[in-house]
Amino acid sequence: MDFAVKLQEVTGKGYLSYSALKYAADGSSDQDMKLFELYMKGLLRKNSPALSFGKLYDCLLLEPQKAPDLFYVLDDSDIVEELKKDYKNPKASKVYKERTAHALEEAEKSGKTVVSKDDMSMAKNMILRLDASEVLDAETGEIKMVRDYLKGDAQHEILSWIGEVPVRGFLDVLGDGFITDSKSTRSIAGFKYDVNKFNYDIQAYIYTQAMGCDTFYWVVQQKSKPYLCAVYKASDSTLANGERKFWSAIENINGWLSNPAKDTSSFALFNVI
Repeated sequence: MDFAVKLQEVTGKGYLSYSALKYAADGSSDQDMKLFELYMKGLLRKNSPALSFGKLYDCLLLEPQKAPDLFYVLDDSDIVEELKKDYKNPKASKVYKERTAHALEEAEKSGKTVVSKDDMSMAKNMILRLDASEVLDAETGEIKMVRDYLKGDAQHEILSWIGEVPVRGFLDVLGDGFITDSKSTRSIAGFKYDVNKFNYDIQAYIYTQAMGCDTFYWVVQQKSKPYLCAVYKASDSTLANGERKFWSAIENINGWLSNPAKDTSSFALFNVI
């Protein structure tokens, strides 16, 4: 409980998430205690077309009814068609930029994430492939639809404890005896390396511990045609790696919390290669 109290006093937050822990974990490609501090204080904001697409894809896949309230689709085809008679390259014109900028501004005022018409189309086509896809479960010998691994309570919030550490997160799917996380990727074959690189193993460890469930899946889909899907089950060794990273992060965070006057800008790494 002392850890939770110190965390609240120093950072103003009463819990840790996967997104915070990846900045403090030994072996993480994102490890930097300065980044951890900035994230906990709400000063580290990341946004990119890839993140926006990931949000869109997850929403259409798991909670499609919410998409109109969360996303604004920028369809510039009418503007381009109208400007063609006056401009050889309509998208390079000042008029085009002004009109699209106004549309984006209005969307952002309403709190919506702006996505392109092409991204919306691609996300829908990906989901059509996923819904038609089936996989052979090597453990049971059963052929199952990929969608079966996504059946359950979507975006299930957890606010729990692992030992004396308060944790919070959102499960993409809490199924009947399993947890599933949805991921889009550039390479199905490369995803097994992404698990360590992007610290998805920490996420799997947190969620399985918080829910008392040891069956964790990733439903993964490639973002290039023809949008191949895969189902990966987290192995014992992957969960153990997530556990190691988790507790190393807690040790590093605890060290800083015990001496918060020490500037996190002084944090550096030592390793042997």
